[in-house]
Amino acid sequence: MMRAAVLLLAALLTPLPAAAQTPPPAVSASAAAPVPVYGFEVVRAYPHDPGAFTQGLEFHNGELLESTGRSPSTVRRVRLEDGVVIHKRELDENLFGEGLTVFGDRVLTLTWKGGKGFVWNPLTLEPEGEFAYAGEGWGLTHDATRLILSDGTAALRFLDPQTFEETGQAPVTVQGRPLRQINELEWVEGEVFANVWHTDFIVRIDPATGVVTGVIDLTGLMPDRSGLDQTDAVLNGIAWDPDGRRLFVTGKNWPTLFEIRLTGPR
Repeated sequence: MMRAAVLLLAALLTPLPAAAQTPPPAVSASAAAPVPVYGFEVVRAYPHDPGAFTQGLEFHNGELLESTGRSPSTVRRVRLEDGVVIHKRELDENLFGEGLTVFGDRVLTLTWKGGKGFVWNPLTLEPEGEFAYAGEGWGLTHDATRLILSDGTAALRFLDPQTFEETGQAPVTVQGRPLRQINELEWVEGEVFANVWHTDFIVRIDPATGVVTGVIDLTGLMPDRSGLDQTDAVLNGIAWDPDGRRLFVTGKNWPTLFEIRLTGPR
């Protein structure tokens, strides 16, 4: 299973030049080391709105905050226990909603190609401001001092949470090779957990180096997808409850949100 996971991830690795037969000298032994693969156990399943094209997910004050894409894209407060949408706001129809995080007393969301982010009140979801950033917006999370953004490339980008200016980047690599299509992000006990678009994998990233230190294989989490869009209804959405140490995951248009416990590595 470990070999299968690494082979599937390899399809998303940015190819090295044909002449490059070995990792470049800058790749350390630890960066090129085998990557542990973790499994999962389902702790509990919760209802999830199958109309939600999930792009961002966050556990906040006992509820879920979720951003969705497509038209209309939304930002919403969701009751965990039954999946009921407590409140939501719609974006303009020409904007495609993307990642979400909560920094201090602000909910921040991205848009895909608009180069525009939004600031929302976490209780009322009233809009409180906008911000700009370069390139596409995919996933969004933060550490204690920085916003962390993904844009589909093999990089994490760091932004100042007040000015939204970019302050640096970390190249995301697996065994020394760049990993692209990093999507939804979540900060979990000093690591960045990231969905990899169109896979059933979450990668664990060291934010200081960008090195993938582990792969979470969620194959079989949602075994029956017969009623879902086979192209777009993919795993996407990670939320962490730091007090209860609970990990939640879901997918785009999935009818279920799962609390899972990691097993392994194997």
